Amino acid sequence: MARLRALGWASALTVLGTISLAVFATLVITLDGQPAAAQDADDVEDDALPDEAAPAPAAPTGDTTAADATAAPPPRRSYLGWLYGSLGPFYSIIFLCLSFALVALIVMNALMARRQNILPSDLIEGFEAQLNAKKYQEAYELAKNDDSFLGKVLSAGLSRLSSGYPQAIEAMQEVGEEENMRLEHRLSYLALIGTISPMFGLLGTVDGMVQAFEVIARSTVSPKPSELAAGISTALVTTLVGLWLAIPAIAAFNILRNFIARLVLEVGIVSENLMSRFQNVGGQKNP
Repeated sequence: MARLRALGWASALTVLGTISLAVFATLVITLDGQPAAAQDADDVEDDALPDEAAPAPAAPTGDTTAADATAAPPPRRSYLGWLYGSLGPFYSIIFLCLSFALVALIVMNALMARRQNILPSDLIEGFEAQLNAKKYQEAYELAKNDDSFLGKVLSAGLSRLSSGYPQAIEAMQEVGEEENMRLEHRLSYLALIGTISPMFGLLGTVDGMVQAFEVIARSTVSPKPSELAAGISTALVTTLVGLWLAIPAIAAFNILRNFIARLVLEVGIVSENLMSRFQNVGGQKNP
């Protein structure tokens, strides 16, 4: 059942990732550009005047600064389209994959770190009731059929109880360390995303600055700010998006790690309390 649930969550997250990619591509295509802004009110009024009332064209001058200042503004772009244009296809794909992996890992680790999956209260009550009734075999079957952290620890201890109480405690500790390592291994991917996201942002920063300096190097005159804006925008936006991903990843990693550590400590205390009644069991007895 646990494997089926894991496959179900994996399939659901895969579908969610596909939908996210499709929505992102659609938004970029549809929102990348907006219609150009309307002309100034004076231009509209000038177009509405009759031909005979139209003002005479001004004499051409050598200074084109005024003409450039009154030129039509560039087309407006949505925030999403601006981000995509600044990042480019390469960094957009990288950060999109990292963001999807971050959301999937947070959901998976949050579901895995639930108290019911690590320290279920119904297992504690049922196991203690079987021990009080001296139904040791039933208690062992109850713990063995439970996929929780506590169930695996208790079943390992009862299976080694025939060798003695110290051996049972040792087996419980070994299984506990193995399960704890499994939890931390999956949780460590959040820390990995929190580490490499700023690195990709730093890579984009260096890449964008190289592009900006390349424009300066190739230009024989002083380059316009618009020509340098592409590289500078890539440098800043990649750093911004990298921090956007790193901050929640590191925060989620530390919060979940502390929560899991507290539950694992409770598993050790509860399991030893439940097994304490077998302290006098020697190597000749079997649960």
